[in-house]
Amino acid sequence: MTDYFLDVEYNNLTYGEQDVNLKEFECCTFNTCDFSKCNFIGVVFIDCIFNDCVFSGAKINHVALRSVFFNRCKILDVNFAMCDKLIFEIHFKECILDFSKFYTLKIKGTTFVDCSIIAVDFMSTDLTEVVFDKCDLYRSEFGKANANKANFKTSYNYTIDPTKTKIKKAIFSIDGLKGLLFKHEIVVD
Repeated sequence: MTDYFLDVEYNNLTYGEQDVNLKEFECCTFNTCDFSKCNFIGVVFIDCIFNDCVFSGAKINHVALRSVFFNRCKILDVNFAMCDKLIFEIHFKECILDFSKFYTLKIKGTTFVDCSIIAVDFMSTDLTEVVFDKCDLYRSEFGKANANKANFKTSYNYTIDPTKTKIKKAIFSIDGLKGLLFKHEIVVD
């Protein structure tokens, strides 16, 4: 049986491996909470906000994220690919997402604002209309992704091979051209 929590604010909590399992949270806010030891099973977050939380290394298999906002969170090496794909909607602002995985997910319309997204796996991900606003995308992998209409204009350090990634109507800055031309060994000065 799933426990249900509506409109609750949680502050300064450290969760153990199974503390949130089989729970549904709706319109809840989590402030300065540590989920890094969690092994999520059967957890649902709907219209929730996470402020200054830590998820680094958490196992988020079997988690539903429906209209969830992460602000200033540390989310290192987290595999989002095993999340429930039904109504999957997430947004990130000022987060550290380094070494995380979004492999094969459909994250259309997701926003990443002022985030560190170093060595993140976006392979075969649907990035249609995703906004990368002032993000460091160093060594992130976009092979076989669909980045049509995605906005990379203010982001930097990305390398995207247009022969392996769909980028029709995607937005880039002039400064980002070398990230699209790297494989051709063209010098952009």
